[in-house]
Amino acid sequence: MDASRTRSLVTGGAGFIGSHLVERLLARGDDVTVIDNFSTGSRENLVHLDSERMTCIDGTVAEVLSACEPDQWDEIYHLAAAVGVRLVIERPIHTIETNIEETSVVLRYATHGRPRVLIASSSEVYGKGTKTPFHEDDDVLYGPTIFSRWSYACSKAIDEYLALAYAGQHALPVVVARFFNTVGPRQIGNYGMVLPRFVDAALRGEPLTVHGDGLQTRCFCDVRDVVRLLPQLIESEGAHGRVVNVGNDTPISILDLARTVIDTLDSSSEVQLVPYDEAFGEGFDDLRVRQPDLTRLRALTSFAPAWSLDATIHAIADDQRRAASATPSGGERP
Repeated sequence: MDASRTRSLVTGGAGFIGSHLVERLLARGDDVTVIDNFSTGSRENLVHLDSERMTCIDGTVAEVLSACEPDQWDEIYHLAAAVGVRLVIERPIHTIETNIEETSVVLRYATHGRPRVLIASSSEVYGKGTKTPFHEDDDVLYGPTIFSRWSYACSKAIDEYLALAYAGQHALPVVVARFFNTVGPRQIGNYGMVLPRFVDAALRGEPLTVHGDGLQTRCFCDVRDVVRLLPQLIESEGAHGRVVNVGNDTPISILDLARTVIDTLDSSSEVQLVPYDEAFGEGFDDLRVRQPDLTRLRALTSFAPAWSLDATIHAIADDQRRAASATPSGGERP
């Protein structure tokens, strides 16, 4: 290992965002270690990165870090987490324990070697939201604990509390990145991710199922734009000890998103509205608007999205076509 190169660790590095970040870090010359237990990540996301500067370790964060030297990395990007609405609804215990315990392990480990740390969080932390656009220091409002839908938001909020506590008590150089609807190639719809699910249906000529009335709005940012920002944030002293919204701030309704996918891919599909109760069970609660205030992000980074929504849709479609052609008949993409 070359001592002049940045030594970076990416937990969840075989996942959607993680694999793009690994690719970015390798491109700038880092020595990169990936920790992933491949529960939702895929080895296929890393096979094209044939680099002697990448090491991939199969296991959980807790398992691997317990055997690692304290000063092994200069930067740690903690992206490993339970993600996706459907996974949260179906496996709430896994969601809560994975998100909180693994983050605690990373932060505790980092107090010894003192690397720079980025903790991945989510716009779900805003809960039902108290105003729009969402600012990092806004109050939050969650639904009752009888609905597991909010367990993900609470688990990521605890992650943030932990990160900020380590920054305050141990002067750990840590930043919390609150992601808003990151999309792009390698993202799959198995766990409720809306855009790859829409693209898959459009390519098959099947109905695009939109939950509720479809008028709820979201802001989508291409993963390739997102991963350009993360090294800037982790290395910015002005970001340490702070939460930073990461994403785009141009809203689109889910109904219009479905229509855009159909038009962009010249698909014969139609839009089908499905009630939330039918899709996720009784009592599911969703936000009407989710739009970030990006003032802080723009002050800390060179934020300038390069990928349009149409370009992202085409990239996801190309990725899905490649995956389909590489999958044996009757098989499923991992």
